[in-house]
Amino acid sequence: MIRQEDVYRIGRIGRPHGVKGEVTFRFDDDVFDRVDSDYLVLSVDGILVPFFIEEYRFKSGEVALVKFCDIDSQDRAAALTGCDVYFPRHLAGAGADEMSWASLVGFTLVDAVSGGSVGRIASVDDATSNILFELEDGRLVPAAADLIDGVDAEGRTITVRLPEGLLDL
Repeated sequence: MIRQEDVYRIGRIGRPHGVKGEVTFRFDDDVFDRVDSDYLVLSVDGILVPFFIEEYRFKSGEVALVKFCDIDSQDRAAALTGCDVYFPRHLAGAGADEMSWASLVGFTLVDAVSGGSVGRIASVDDATSNILFELEDGRLVPAAADLIDGVDAEGRTITVRLPEGLLDL
């Protein structure tokens, strides 16, 4: 059984493309192209299910057309519309240098000074050059390299040294 903490969200399935079972896949992270993996994990009715990739091709920098094994008709492809797509953390790479911004969702920020929890990352806003961690409570924390003391991929924590008063804004 695939657990939520073993994967991270990389995109969402769109509409079917053609009549042979191909689907559009809008992605936030192209890790599926950079890392050798035979499958993606889809959330189908709240259950994480592996779907093996037969082939894929890029339509744009944010959309790929994917053909999954055993999805061979437009109707079967349509059943996947709207499914969130996840990638296995263990395949994404254990080193902090190899991690994508999307893979940090779910990590806990830890204050380097007090050792206490700052909060858990709900999403990462990387739309601008000033990347921000959005915490589950809605607070925003800069993801600047000079504020990050360390990343523990296995423990799913990021140690940060935040300027005094930043969290009070």
